[in-house]
Amino acid sequence: MTQHVRDKEPETAVGPGRGRLLEPVCLTLAAGAGVLFVVRPEFYEAGVYLFASWAASLVH
Repeated sequence: MTQHVRDKEPETAVGPGRGRLLEPVCLTLAAGAGVLFVVRPEFYEAGVYLFASWAASLVH
């Protein structure tokens, strides 16, 4: 977001420090998920099963 837009709409602007902290955390989580997928794929199978069970319970 440019400085000009941030000045015009301060209620929608995110502070400059928050994005700097949030980006490495998200990248670390994504990298960890990728490594986990390669090393232990059964965790993903269990996660998909849990998500499908939860979604099915909402329907019934």
